[in-house]
Amino acid sequence: MSLGLSYDLPLFTPTEEHDLLRKTVRDFARKEVAPQAEEHDQSGTLNVALLKKCGELGLHGITVPEQDGGAGLDAVASVIVHEELAYYDPGFALAYLAHALLFVNNFYYAATSAQRDRYLARTMSSEWIGAMGMSEPATGTDVLGMKTIATRDGDDYILNGRKTFITNGPEADVYVVYAQLDERITTFVVERAFEGFSTSEKISKVGMRASTMCELIMDNVRVPAGNLLGKEGGGVTNMMRNLEIERLGLAAMSLGIARRCVDVMVRYASDRKAFGQSLHGFGQIQRHIGESYAKLEAIRSLVYQVANATSPTTKNRLGTDAAKLFCSTA
Repeated sequence: MSLGLSYDLPLFTPTEEHDLLRKTVRDFARKEVAPQAEEHDQSGTLNVALLKKCGELGLHGITVPEQDGGAGLDAVASVIVHEELAYYDPGFALAYLAHALLFVNNFYYAATSAQRDRYLARTMSSEWIGAMGMSEPATGTDVLGMKTIATRDGDDYILNGRKTFITNGPEADVYVVYAQLDERITTFVVERAFEGFSTSEKISKVGMRASTMCELIMDNVRVPAGNLLGKEGGGVTNMMRNLEIERLGLAAMSLGIARRCVDVMVRYASDRKAFGQSLHGFGQIQRHIGESYAKLEAIRSLVYQVANATSPTTKNRLGTDAAKLFCSTA
């Protein structure tokens, strides 16, 4: 038993394309994601093969324009994918977010044509898995205080420092990495194969264990000038541009989790009996379910309202901040 929420309103499904996307992802998640969720959560491993299947469905390039090989869809489409994946496996949904948003979307909107030619098709297809390196052991998410340093060496850059809590870090082939260059945050594309680059052992987690994380260790990593992403000193611009879609993705994951929780609650209250009747016949149980449903609908409406008002050219910092805050704490 589930609530069977309707998504027929234009707020949730603006076009037939969005409707088809939801049906496709929901079917994929039910058949492919759900059966493996418990196993990978218990083992603390990322299902790399399943992440590659998302690439086969075109989900990794969901926000990349069609002329560059992506799906050419919008923030609403990204919300749909994250909600449906998180309903069955939040850990896997987080790994998807790290690849599709923290790397692919982040990379695409800062990259040159030559950089897109080298990395975009590989990461949209999941031939290469991507991740982003921002947080650090000593500074956390205090971005302006990061200690990773980039220095120029001829036509190259030399990177030294560590990043921590990097989702997809253990499996990734390529990373968007932020570093201080002349005391200005600058963005680089770093390949795992670059000399001097390594990753730590996996960091143990208490939840969402189907997505993995580790530290990135850079010891005199030589990065070609062609792997400068955007301009020198343009890292904050790159970072802030991507934060809105990232926060919407996290809010949508919270929505998927909440929807699953309410469905489980309703099912249990229907199946479990006490004093000769189902639990949902008791007033206090009805109150708990009713309050949870009201919060779920509030979360759902906020996420999709904000997504409809967010695009690469339409900024919505306040809305995306509010969505992440409310949806992750309601």
